[in-house]
This record gives sequence, C-alpha cells and structure tokens, in this order.
Amino acid sequence: MQLNILVVDDEKEIADLIELYLKNENYHVFKFYTAQEALACIEHEKVDLAVLDIMMPDIDGFTILRKIRETLNFPVIMLTAKEEEIDKINGFSLGADDYITKPFRPLELVARVKAQIRRFTFYNQGSKQQEDIIDFAGLVINKNTRQVFLNERSISLTPTEFAILWYLCANRGTVISSEQLFQEIWGEKYFSSNNTVMVHIRHLREKMKDAAENPKYIKTVWGVGYTIEK
Repeated sequence: MQLNILVVDDEKEIADLIELYLKNENYHVFKFYTAQEALACIEHEKVDLAVLDIMMPDIDGFTILRKIRETLNFPVIMLTAKEEEIDKINGFSLGADDYITKPFRPLELVARVKAQIRRFTFYNQGSKQQEDIIDFAGLVINKNTRQVFLNERSISLTPTEFAILWYLCANRGTVISSEQLFQEIWGEKYFSSNNTVMVHIRHLREKMKDAAENPKYIKTVWGVGYTIEK
C-alpha cells in the first residue's frame, strides 16, 4: 500500500527535491510551500508521516507540529537551517520524532523517513514474537492500540516516546545503554554527543509525572544508561 508523506517547506527547491526523492521510493507526496495549505491537508487527507520545515513565513513548523499532536500520532521529522540545541529540545518536547539540519543529503532524509515508518509500523501493529500488553506497577501498555495507562490515567505519547517506553518495559530489569536505545529506536549509529535519548527520557518522565530525582519507573544508571526495574 502506498504511504502518504506530507512535505512542508517554503523553499521551493528543497520541497521539490524532497518530493522527487520520496516519489522515487514510491511514496505519495502532499507538498506545500505554506503552513496554511499543510494544515488544510492534515484535516482532509490521511498522512502517514510529515516532514516539516521550522522557519515558515506564515506559521512556523512548531505550530503545525503542535496542531498535529492534538489528535494524530504519525511520525514527524523537523527540518531547520539552525543548529541551536534549543530548537531540537523544543521540537522533541512538542512531539517531534526526528530532526534534520539543513543542508542535508536527500538520501539521508529518505533513510530517516524509512526508519520512522518502519518503527511506527512495528510498534503500532505489534510483533508476533512479543506479548501485546505489558501490565505492571500500575502501568499498562498496549502495543496494538498504542494506548498507555498509568494508574488508570491515559497518557498520550508520540510514536518515539511509545517506542522507548515499550522497549524499556519489555527489557525490565536490564540496564539499557543510551547507545543501545538509540540504535534500537532510531536504527542509526549513536554518537556520544547526541542527547536525543536524554531529551525523550526527560519528556517521558514529565508525562508520567515520574520525578527525575527519585523516579519510580525510568531510572538512570549513571555512566551506563536507563532501566525499569522488575
């Protein structure tokens, strides 16, 4: 089945280039140069993944992302010409799943798109090799429906946050290094300067109201990684 990719960038050359490479991979592309058109598309079309530029002339990419996350959980990759760490933190906090800085190699973006769709499909549909539901200590996670409940309270997670929580819970009692977690979730090589995992863990704790100083669920093993105890 052909998947639908939303591409939003006010730089026509970049949007057209992304469209070309994605179409070569047999994706159907909804391409827009303004945020307003993109928001209208989201309301009326089925979108499987979005590539959003942050710096837009009418409405910035963060606003589009925030609107998406009000009701939808498909993966979102942010594009920006900036390299400021605060932009990445803001994007991840709002529910972005990945982040690419301009200029970028088109094939790298295509690889990121494939990785996000592969991960979303796996954790959304479930795996025959694993149990579909994890239930312990007041935390209930359903891999098929992607629902998460903590003490009977529903928690809304992004696809990446869900993937991280599921992986940690499925490996309870084992310390998972940041490198292992990154490679498992993002499917890429990990660099020590990359704080993507840390940002997502922090946001997960905030949503779970799990204090970082004395967490009940996701615990930090300093110098090693993260664990959820049995």
